[in-house]
Amino acid sequence: MSKKDPTIKRTGFDGKPVEILGEMYEPGEPGIGERVNWRERLGDKNRQLRYIKNALRYWYGESYGSEKRKNPA
Repeated sequence: MSKKDPTIKRTGFDGKPVEILGEMYEPGEPGIGERVNWRERLGDKNRQLRYIKNALRYWYGESYGSEKRKNPA
């Protein structure tokens, strides 16, 4: 760890003192005009549909989640 990173001293599970990274974010709120709405950000309808299809394929695909076994029984 470099000297400029904020650190916090805590006690580990074994009782020894450990040094962990502290808060490294900049305080504040998102600026006005940042585009967080996905419909506005993607623009035309074709890009929106492609985005939704990819999201559905990810969530409902065969390989998603812990149900997929690496070694079949």
